[in-house]
Amino acid sequence: MTIQILGSGCPRCKALEQNARAAAASLGIDAAFEKVTDSDRIMEMGVMMTPGLAVDGMVKSTGKVLNPDQIADILMGSL
Repeated sequence: MTIQILGSGCPRCKALEQNARAAAASLGIDAAFEKVTDSDRIMEMGVMMTPGLAVDGMVKSTGKVLNPDQIADILMGSL
C-alpha cells in the first residue's frame, strides 16, 4: 500500500502525514509513504485544496487534516 500526502509541505500537510503514519502503525500496515509536492501533479490527481490524502493513487480526502482514526477507517476500506 502506498499512502500519498499531497501538498506543498506546509504545517497542515506535515500534520496529515504524521496522522497517516500513526494510523498505519496502529493497524500494523506496512505502507510506503510518498510526498507529492509538485503542483501540476497534485492538480492532475484532481486535488484543488491541500492537504490531500491518496491511497494507491486514489484520492481519499482533500483540504482537511484528518485525525488518525479517520485515516484508519480509510485505510481499512482500502485493504
